[in-house]
Amino acid sequence: MSVEAYLNFNGNCREVVEHYADVFGTDKPRFMTFGDVPADPAYPVPEEAKSMIMHSRLKIGGSTVMFSDVFPGMPFVQGTNISLAYVEEDREKLERAFNRLQDGGQVIMPLQETFWSKLYGSVTDRFDIQWQFNLGIGEW
Repeated sequence: MSVEAYLNFNGNCREVVEHYADVFGTDKPRFMTFGDVPADPAYPVPEEAKSMIMHSRLKIGGSTVMFSDVFPGMPFVQGTNISLAYVEEDREKLERAFNRLQDGGQVIMPLQETFWSKLYGSVTDRFDIQWQFNLGIGEW
C-alpha cells in the first residue's frame, strides 16, 4: 500500500515536473496534455488548454507523486493544502535536494538534528509547495 500525492498547478505544471525531476534525479518525465485526450464534440477542449498538462508523475524517493494543471475555469488554490515528506537514508542526497529546493524558495526550518531524526528541515519551494526532509525514518 502507498500514499501518493497529487499536485495541481495553474498552467506551469510542465515546469514544475521538469524541475522536480532534475532536483531528485528521476527518469525523464512523460506528459499527457489535455490536447492528447481523444476528441469529443460534446466536450471540446479549448485551444488554450491543449498544451496544458493533464497528467504526469514522478518516482521520488520510492514514492509516486502525480501532477496536473487545472483545466481552465476550474478553481485553483496554490500550495495551501499539501506538504510532501521526503525521507532519505543518504545524507548527501537529502542535503542536495534540500539545498536545490530552497533556491527561489523559503526555508521554514534549516536542516538540523531533532528528537525524531538525525537531520530534519522544511522548505517552501519556488512553486509554493512545502517539503519536509527527514534523514531516515527514525523511531517515530
